[in-house]
Amino acid sequence: MADLIYAISASLDGYIADDNGNFDWTQPSEDAHAFFNGLQRSVGTFLCGRRMYETMRAWDTFVLDNLPETQREFAEAWRATDKVVYSSTLDGVSEPRTRLERTFDPQVVQTMKDRADRDLSIGGAGLAAEAIRAGLVDRYVLRLVPTIVGGGTSALPDAARVDLALHTTRRFDDGSVLIDYSLR
Repeated sequence: MADLIYAISASLDGYIADDNGNFDWTQPSEDAHAFFNGLQRSVGTFLCGRRMYETMRAWDTFVLDNLPETQREFAEAWRATDKVVYSSTLDGVSEPRTRLERTFDPQVVQTMKDRADRDLSIGGAGLAAEAIRAGLVDRYVLRLVPTIVGGGTSALPDAARVDLALHTTRRFDDGSVLIDYSLR
């Protein structure tokens, strides 16, 4: 059985985007990017909502020769990952290895975890909140950025209690800190 990992960059006050939807302050340093490249290489399937899909799909189109090494490595790992996009508003998806699902069904995701030989990852605060509330997320990998934005899209849902055990911590060159927790 594979784990479902929620990996995200968040401000020190717990937001993944500010009130205006901006997240440019999450730009990682080379060592942070390299860490997430390794994490992406361990993932066989990425689950996301429409907004995360629209943000991340650019990685399927970048000309690899034009990218710095760490970004190229991420793009290669991204392209080798299956993606499931949950959206009731998209007409379709056209990127390779990508399929569209209209609704998030916790039982279907549990079956995906049970059958997978590589970990799954989930992106997007709204979709992650559904998975967290359904008890599906096994690992929480948060990169805390030394920025306070004062409001916006929360990295973690309200009204959800999950008891965790610290797996590891790490400080990156940009001053951000990784906290990696697993279910207790």
